[in-house]
Amino acid sequence: MPAIQKTKTGTIANDKMGDEIALYSAIQPRSSGFLEVSPLHKIYYEECGIRDGIPVIFIHGGPGGGIGERDRRYFDPDAYRIVLFDQRGAGKSTPAFSLEENDTWSLVADIEKLREHLGIEKWVVFGGSWGATLALVYAETHINRVLAMILRGICTLRKEELAWFYQEGASYLFPDYWEDYIAPIPEEERGDFISAYYKRLNGDNEEEQLRCARAWSKWEMALSQLRINHENLNKCADDFFSLALAQPNHVLDNANIIHESGISVTIVHGRYDVCCPAKTAWELYKKLPNAEFYLIEDAGHSAKEEGITKKLVEACDKYKTLVKV
Repeated sequence: MPAIQKTKTGTIANDKMGDEIALYSAIQPRSSGFLEVSPLHKIYYEECGIRDGIPVIFIHGGPGGGIGERDRRYFDPDAYRIVLFDQRGAGKSTPAFSLEENDTWSLVADIEKLREHLGIEKWVVFGGSWGATLALVYAETHINRVLAMILRGICTLRKEELAWFYQEGASYLFPDYWEDYIAPIPEEERGDFISAYYKRLNGDNEEEQLRCARAWSKWEMALSQLRINHENLNKCADDFFSLALAQPNHVLDNANIIHESGISVTIVHGRYDVCCPAKTAWELYKKLPNAEFYLIEDAGHSAKEEGITKKLVEACDKYKTLVKV
């Protein structure tokens, strides 16, 4: 197993260059559209960069997060054919917020339908957080369609991961924000916060739905960066944003499919990621011993943290020369 990338401090340090400096300049889509993936759902997609470039698919987090202008900027537009899309119920995809026919396997199928629709043979798969989960499941299902993988903030949705974040664990580090998170839930239902929130977020009481969506989103936002970003926390007062964000071991057990394929994989994870603790990223790395693993010493979960942004862009730059279509 290759050694984890090290500096004198033990891991890659954040050099404070700023995430905006590390990113490529802002670009606009050269094409966009909607793809009907079921009688109910149409997903929004867009393409940036050059038509004959190395294809790369950007898979956003959440679930329910949607894509943004910043997500186009990890990739050299003169080298990549950049494809981004909003998952079912997210962003511009319709119907908004819908959980009907909205599950992991449907989303994996949507990615494959989008690839076929665009006439792409193989592509680099880029995903962070929930997007990394979806990227891994997609690769394990359609490994012959993957050129390489760039993964950030590894999450595999095992029970212990969800319990740490939403039930007990992260609460010990953020007791102040935890109080706000548990406030909408009655004492008698606090033994299972995920179920309690699910019931309210999908209930008919709009006032309660919005209150719970704000609390859920604020909890996730508060923990996403090593240094709390109060501008992002203020977004949780936006009802549309909050509703979108609120919405077994399969991934690790099948990681051998990726390893045996021989494709290149880069894993980037923040040392102080409270949302998705580094233990899961380390376990994935052990399943993919030929992967490049970067543990960013002064970062949490967010892709907007400087060291994480820089390393993601470096990985994309590396693959534009290593990967042959």
